[in-house]
Amino acid sequence: MPVPDISPLDARAFDEVSDAVDDVNVQKLKLWDEECQFAEDKDKTQFRKYEEACDRVKNFYKEQHEKQTVEYNIQARVDFKSKVRARMSVWEAMEMLNTLVDESDPDTDLSQIDHLLQTAEAIRRDGKPEWMQVTGLVHDLGKLLFMFGSQGQWDVVGDTFVVGCRFSDKIIYPETFTGNPDSQDSVYSTEYGIYQPHCGLDKVMISWGHDEYLYNVLKDQSYLPEEGLAMIRYHSFYPWHREGAYAHLTNEKDQKALAAVQAFNPYDLYSKCNEPVDAAKLRPYYEGLIAKFFPPVLNW
Repeated sequence: MPVPDISPLDARAFDEVSDAVDDVNVQKLKLWDEECQFAEDKDKTQFRKYEEACDRVKNFYKEQHEKQTVEYNIQARVDFKSKVRARMSVWEAMEMLNTLVDESDPDTDLSQIDHLLQTAEAIRRDGKPEWMQVTGLVHDLGKLLFMFGSQGQWDVVGDTFVVGCRFSDKIIYPETFTGNPDSQDSVYSTEYGIYQPHCGLDKVMISWGHDEYLYNVLKDQSYLPEEGLAMIRYHSFYPWHREGAYAHLTNEKDQKALAAVQAFNPYDLYSKCNEPVDAAKLRPYYEGLIAKFFPPVLNW
């Protein structure tokens, strides 16, 4: 987003406003980081049961693990920067997703707009700030990649992981990486691979998909805080935020991002149910939030 010009005469007023915003942010952090309340009665053992997943899910991950190579990930990032795929509003993007069912998800068969609204409503019921509510609303919009010439769902959805170093045994179905040529590469198969110790996640390639895509779309086209952008970028990075993998690559900045992602994760995961929401009823409220944090039209 463009940064507004501030004249020298406005500098003092700007500083005063900035200090006030910082004070509010301190309180905001206390609010968003409080433990999730809505899912206290949920049976957590009934989610992410990949050992009991259907063949659709297992076959998806086998394909993803075999094809997410360093070579592919470099090319995907080059392709992203080469063109604008569409120009539309956030709500139009949500409607475009309404025919997609995520083949990697064992917990729901509903369309994506239902999941987005379920997530946002759970965050709203817990009294979290507006920026976190709207983050929940948009967090999976990167799945639009499936409509924009992806090679399949394997490079759009599913848990993410680091490419360019040894595949972690904390990734689900780790045995399926035997079909990935990088697992036999003399560099990519080592602990650090092409990276340096504690280089930080900003300097590693996480498998290309909807998280990375949407983060790159929104980082310059939204007013979301860093915490919201971290929630979007890493919410599928389960080997890191749930299983504790990749500590040898992360740094102090990543620890702050981790707190944000772990605060967001229960809303993404435990809000899933097979009861559709009334999108028409909720639309006015969420379109009001969208207008606060996004331009009317975005480049996708």
